[in-house]
Parts: sequence; C-alpha cells; structure tokens
Amino acid sequence: MGLTITLKVNGEALSREIPPERLLSEFLREDLRLTGTHIGCDTSQCGACTVHVNGRAVKSCTMLAVQASQCEVRTIEGVAAPDGTLHPMQEAFRQCHGLQCGFCTPGMVMSAIELVQQCPQASEAQIRERLDGNFCRCTGYQNIVKAVQQGAEAMGT
Repeated sequence: MGLTITLKVNGEALSREIPPERLLSEFLREDLRLTGTHIGCDTSQCGACTVHVNGRAVKSCTMLAVQASQCEVRTIEGVAAPDGTLHPMQEAFRQCHGLQCGFCTPGMVMSAIELVQQCPQASEAQIRERLDGNFCRCTGYQNIVKAVQQGAEAMGT
C-alpha cells in the first residue's frame, strides 16, 4: 500500500502515490524522470544526488520522498531559466571548466548555489570546506573552486 505525497518539483505542483520506503532520489529519477539527480553512493558520501528542499541543499539518497511532502524541491533541471538560459552558477561551471566527466556536476552546482546564498563572500578555503560533502572523482577541484567564485560574482554577491 502506497502513501500519497503532494509537493512542488521545479515549480510544478504534483501529487503521487509512492511506496513509503521510496527515497527522494529514486522518486525524482524513476517516477519523475529527472535524471540530472545522480546517484553515486547511496550513503550520503558523494553529494551527486544533492537537490534543494525548501531552499536547502540535501542529499536526496538519504531522504525519504515522504519527507519531502508539502515541500518545494528544486533539481538541477529546475535551476536554468524557463527560456534555457543557464543559472549564473551553471554558466560559471561551463566557463571555468568546473567539470570533467560531469557526474558530480549537478550536485556540485546545487551545493554551490546554497553555499553562495549562505556565504556570499566565501574565501577559497571556505568554498573548499563547504563543498567537502561533494566528491569529484576526476579531481577537478581547482576549476570547481574557480567556478564557484565566478558564479558567486555573477549571482550578484
């Protein structure tokens, strides 16, 4: 027997019946086909599954979908403008080549947006510390830090 959840995902109001044990990452990827939310570890270690829930960055692989009921969820697919214009942080990652294989990029971008909103003038050391929960297997951290700095500037901080 399923549970009915009601929430907003990327601005769209939804109501779905889901199994009570369904993870938010599974709900987003499998039920809604929002596959930009990557699953790298299923243990909250890598950050690839990071999304925003009520404006806060959360690792969706360790959150039940029912916990997001009555919440607003934003995934990487919901960050760009409706006309396709990239969010300033996405554009900074593109310009600074803050990605290599791209697997960690959605989670990094989502975490970086929250980082800049909470700490607009973050130093390089603070950026590295605050992104510690996001793992880049390609070791592209130097360009990721540059991208976060450029994204922060473009976000008007």
